[in-house]
Amino acid sequence: MTDLHAVPARVRAGSPNPITDLDRYREHAARAAANPDGFWLEETRRRVAWRTEPTQGLASSFHDIAQGPLSWFGDGRLNITESCLDRHLATQGDKVAILWEGDEPGDCRTLTYRELHAEVCRTASALQRLGLKRGERAIIYMGMVPEAAIAMLACARLGAIHSVVFGGFSAEALRDRIRDCSAEVVITQDEGRRAGRTIPLKATTDLACTGETGVKKVLVYRRTGAPVEWTEGRDVWWHDVVPQGDAALPATECAAEDPLFILYTSGSTGRPKGVVHTCGGYITWAQYTHRTVFDLRDDDVYACVADVGWITGHTYIVYGPLANGATTLMFESTPLYPDSGRYWDLVQRHGITIFYTAPTAIRALAACGDEHVSRYDRSTLRVLGTVGEPINPEAWNWYYDVVGEGRCNIVDTWWQTETGGICLTPIAPATPTKPGSATLPMPGILPSLRTPEGRVIRGPGEGLLCIEQPWPGQARTVWGDHERFVATYFGMFPGLYFTGDGCKRDADGYYWITGRVDDVLNVSGHRMGTAEFESALVSSEAIAEAAVVGFPHPIKGQGVYAYVVLQSGQALTDDLEQTMQGVCRTRIGAHARVDRLQVVPGLPKTRSGKVMRRLLRKIAEGRGDELGDVSTLADPTVVDAIRAGAQRG
Repeated sequence: MTDLHAVPARVRAGSPNPITDLDRYREHAARAAANPDGFWLEETRRRVAWRTEPTQGLASSFHDIAQGPLSWFGDGRLNITESCLDRHLATQGDKVAILWEGDEPGDCRTLTYRELHAEVCRTASALQRLGLKRGERAIIYMGMVPEAAIAMLACARLGAIHSVVFGGFSAEALRDRIRDCSAEVVITQDEGRRAGRTIPLKATTDLACTGETGVKKVLVYRRTGAPVEWTEGRDVWWHDVVPQGDAALPATECAAEDPLFILYTSGSTGRPKGVVHTCGGYITWAQYTHRTVFDLRDDDVYACVADVGWITGHTYIVYGPLANGATTLMFESTPLYPDSGRYWDLVQRHGITIFYTAPTAIRALAACGDEHVSRYDRSTLRVLGTVGEPINPEAWNWYYDVVGEGRCNIVDTWWQTETGGICLTPIAPATPTKPGSATLPMPGILPSLRTPEGRVIRGPGEGLLCIEQPWPGQARTVWGDHERFVATYFGMFPGLYFTGDGCKRDADGYYWITGRVDDVLNVSGHRMGTAEFESALVSSEAIAEAAVVGFPHPIKGQGVYAYVVLQSGQALTDDLEQTMQGVCRTRIGAHARVDRLQVVPGLPKTRSGKVMRRLLRKIAEGRGDELGDVSTLADPTVVDAIRAGAQRG
């Protein structure tokens, strides 16, 4: 192998992880591929608190998906909160389960496993009294407070199905989700806090519920104490009903394939697409991947700084860490508030050992200068993770060299809402890494690269990323529309799960995600990933961030439109533009040229750091007046500046 980062020796020492080197990885992967039923039955019995242990593994296949959802562990019975809470009480009831850091530095709370168990039981008891039953749906529309996780777990304890809606979504988006899943209960808070600003969650909920007679109760947590409108008979204060709940409420027994939650995929058009995850398979995959990938140890302080409104927050803030008995940090603020040292201040004050964030945040922080990192003690860090989109090698190296001081392994994880958890990734103690590569598949994941016509690409090559074999954690269906699920994920390649992503595989068998297929440009017959252009552009020291989209070109079919954020003090000159074009040619090929380049003050991002490329695509296509709702953005004014700049250009 060439150009590999070896695993730091300190990462290997003393790990409880069964996969501690590449030989053990290969052995586990071979067993999972050859006998998935036996492998996952053994893993789930060892990792999950079952009331009735399953004897069945996988009961269907991708080839049968049109006849109905997949089934894993179908004869098993459980309640997943007993894996996340009850079983830890005897051995580590006083261990911190949730460590919360509020919007303002130092505004902290802790909940031990014993305290969290009691709060979940009380909340479930209150929801039960409000009429929520097994199988019914509850919408959770909250900020990053511990009560959001408590509400999720309380629904699960009742066997009810929760659907968390990101706290930045508009009233219209919230209403669409309430309607789609026929939710009778909405759980929200008076206001959220984010980067020194308040977010009117209750007011947005009121707008969403206007005329929605199906919503019977709105449970409101008081976060800021601001006055809110009140609907008598419908609205209920959290502090009026939860403290009176039963602190030892027994969990409702569920079947392994009972739905656990619905999560609506971001950026969907038309009717919302609610991806359904079920109890037994999901909690198995969440627990397994969290412990294995991050080399989790009993004394770790683990921080995933995502939002529970996304799948990352579900799997790697709430369910995976709690199923492993870990201390998990919930973070209410942003990486740049009150300054760009906030993350590393968290690391120093809380002794964080594992840190998991997004490439967009890493690039933004790298642009602010190393001094914001180096002034904090980061000696506790052991594993650094990245999630959400492909990370360019320059950002990877900055994360490794500056943040991790060259001694922490980086796990660059690829997965999706639909996969339930990590699928391609280094395993912290085992996998030598390459900057920008998601490296190798998890045991149980069998990737397959295909041409658009379905031909298998063997060895090194580039194509469409599919997965050949089911795994326990994947989504089962789209709520109320299984045909849509089948058409979306299995229609292009029957018998295979099509991820929608492009991917390269190198001579060492390592995988490199090139971006969404709808983010693949076809320029004069050349197919190039937008991520390739973005990686090339940000390799220039003058560029802090870049986002690339396609636009109609009269000669090439598609042209390349690049939006770039310059480093402080830089200006776009002819020399700089020529340098950027040269980097693209060098990194991608002689055919790679940016046709239009626009300097922008920032990129349109959601509050979780995801770049909303569909907005950039519409502006590039001259449809800047068709952007629709931009309220989910962290800074909607950025869009106005980009649109104005495009018009001037």
